[in-house]
Amino acid sequence: MTFNDNAKVGRTTARRRGRGVAIAGGGIAGVGAIAVLLISLFTGQDLSGLLGGGAAQPAGGDSGSEIANCETGAQANTNDDCRLVFAATVIDEYWETNVEGYRPPQLIIVDGSTSTQCGTASNATGPFYCPPEETVYVDPTFFGLLRSQFDATAGPLAQLYVLAHEYGHHVQQITGVMNDHPDNGTGPDSNGVRTELQADCFAGAWVAYAPDIVDDSGTPFLQTPTPSQIDDALNAAASVGDDHIQQESGGAVNPESWTHGSSEQRQRWFTTGFDGGPNACDTFSVPASGL
Repeated sequence: MTFNDNAKVGRTTARRRGRGVAIAGGGIAGVGAIAVLLISLFTGQDLSGLLGGGAAQPAGGDSGSEIANCETGAQANTNDDCRLVFAATVIDEYWETNVEGYRPPQLIIVDGSTSTQCGTASNATGPFYCPPEETVYVDPTFFGLLRSQFDATAGPLAQLYVLAHEYGHHVQQITGVMNDHPDNGTGPDSNGVRTELQADCFAGAWVAYAPDIVDDSGTPFLQTPTPSQIDDALNAAASVGDDHIQQESGGAVNPESWTHGSSEQRQRWFTTGFDGGPNACDTFSVPASGL
């Protein structure tokens, strides 16, 4: 998904925080490692120990510094940090028109690692949303790691899908979805799976509408996504389906342990949001057989 070069970002809640090394020690190699990284990317689970490289170390609780030199769409098209900063602005504007009383979360671009109320944020944990802080944490080096070492696409729209998914959790937090549907364990019909699929659906809804959102001069922030870009996001969604992760790890597919949904479900709910908007994203009213 491409930004218009002359689009300009306005206000932003994004900041940079952290220092140090996210994963210390040996290298990462093999199919098992890429599976671990993909799990981390969308689950926010620190699985660095499975990579043989040691754990991420907290970086301290400083408030961070403002993100600089991210002012135009051209910069967003060439820089992962700027892409996330720009996307956050567009996501916020979308939800401000769809959720009464919407308040933007803070976006923290993690540099190495940093401590949070929800644990350590780093490229080992992958992007995640921390409800008590109402903050999204992303270490963009994770996307580069996937591209450079594992020949994974992790293209622009896949990155924006990841971010929009985490912002979907923020919408669930401020609208009471998380309180109304608390954790009730794992399984294909669990609240956890329904919560994650709804966040996928919210991400799809945003992707469809994003090209209609304009900056202060009336310039659209984003161009209409191409079919190949949509495929990139759908492939990313499939890669982190619970069934695919279990297969890649060499185990049997066990739906009773699912926390995020199958590859088919994640793709389908992204598409449901893309086609029908946020009103089509009530995953909690769908019977288990249709989820």
